[in-house]
Amino acid sequence: MANAPLKEIFSDVTLTVDTDTFKEPNRVKYILSEYDVAVAKTSHYEVQGSFEEMEDLFVKMSSLDRSAAPALRDSPLPHQRRPQSPTPVKPVEVVGAVWDFIQQRCSKELKRIEGEDISIHKPHDKMVVTFQSHRKDPVRAHFARERFVTFYQRLATDLQVKTYSLDPQYYKSLQRHFPELLIEGSPSKDEVTVTGRYMHMVILEDFLWRGYSSAVTSQRPLTPQRVSASGATRNKQSDKGEEESCPICLDTIKDQNKETLECKHSFCRSCLAQAFKTKPVCPTCGAVYGQLKGTQPKGGTMTVTKERSSLSGYENYGTIVIQYLIPSGTQKEEHPNPGQTYQGASRTAYLPDSSEGRNVLALLKRAFDQRLTFTVGRSSTTGVENVVTWNDIHHKTSKYGGTSCYGYPDPDYLSRVQDELKVKGIY
Repeated sequence: MANAPLKEIFSDVTLTVDTDTFKEPNRVKYILSEYDVAVAKTSHYEVQGSFEEMEDLFVKMSSLDRSAAPALRDSPLPHQRRPQSPTPVKPVEVVGAVWDFIQQRCSKELKRIEGEDISIHKPHDKMVVTFQSHRKDPVRAHFARERFVTFYQRLATDLQVKTYSLDPQYYKSLQRHFPELLIEGSPSKDEVTVTGRYMHMVILEDFLWRGYSSAVTSQRPLTPQRVSASGATRNKQSDKGEEESCPICLDTIKDQNKETLECKHSFCRSCLAQAFKTKPVCPTCGAVYGQLKGTQPKGGTMTVTKERSSLSGYENYGTIVIQYLIPSGTQKEEHPNPGQTYQGASRTAYLPDSSEGRNVLALLKRAFDQRLTFTVGRSSTTGVENVVTWNDIHHKTSKYGGTSCYGYPDPDYLSRVQDELKVKGIY
């Protein structure tokens, strides 16, 4: 048990809170009302719950102002104030293959997350990335971490790594033909390792097995004539002028069998139908068509209530309260460890009761119905496997504390979450 995660050792945790030590005790009491609370004294509370719940509560408490600091009496309004004692920005564990792919194929996305202030760095001897603000601004660093986790989870879910028995001398030609993939040769083993998004891997395998199955199955090297810098597809086009090739089967698309999507990418109708059976997205650009279905465990509930109190930054509106409940159960075939049990989750989220907030609520309801809000996997906060986790649709789980505590104020949140939902075809 010495190396076990803390959550496995401490299944139930008790946190003691003295409201008199905070500048706004009523706000503290309101936050505590969401938990299993026992009052030991007038201002002395004992809160009991799971390790993950108590860790979440501790983060929220750390963001609030302490009454022991007299200088705060004349402090700015809540929506103008940053946490005085922000929690450290936790590093994010990464898989080596995914991180290599991000660096070599997703550098632009990584730069957008960093902006001008944040550095995202992976120490050579550790499988984690860290977040540092050049301006020593922890709020910006927390925000960058949130965006990185969304990007990383979305990419890692779709990424595959496979090894093929091919002569490595031709891997550069393959790389030119498939620039979206990360292809690395291993001269000592006569094989190449390929990392890429699911649909690009499908196209590569179709390219290899349809056109070069004899060379692959016999583990003989691909001939330079077959895999050249120009590629088989371009040869067909040069022979027949402006004929267009299907990115999936690489054959010339016949006019009567051509299907062009709204994103302007064209395929053989039969090839596209087969691809859509796996995932209703464009095999070239990833645009969503139809309705995606996620791996959120069945049987959960999403309950919505409203409060008259307002959120920081939305003082003219009430508050929408979303209560999610996903019971524990047994993993199905679409989950990481079919047949094993998983631990359920109860989560509370908040939206402003404005027109935009109500629109986001409707989108979140669609995401929940399509089983996209949660999944089963590894908790990014505790490291525990086989638990219900968020599935890269970020929610505000606190009314206060700003972006560093997943709360308000955060003027860009509603637009960001709509972008995240749009990636999943919900808009």
